[in-house]
Amino acid sequence: MSVFGIGMQELIIIVIIALLIVGPKKLPDMAKSLGKGLNEFRRAAEGLTEDIKETIKVDDEKKPEDPLNGSRQVKKNDS
Repeated sequence: MSVFGIGMQELIIIVIIALLIVGPKKLPDMAKSLGKGLNEFRRAAEGLTEDIKETIKVDDEKKPEDPLNGSRQVKKNDS
């Protein structure tokens, strides 16, 4: 099992280092805050993805039926 491309051994080492730095009393609060932050980031990323998909959908609806229609150039006569 891997989380964010991190294996179980690396995850255990990270937890041990965090436990040594933060301490056992503050570690659960820190993990809770981290979880909330990641959840909020995920929601924001999903919202941005939906906005981009909607913009692409609207742009596709505005395109003309004939793909050459918009690229034709009309030449003017200089006479």
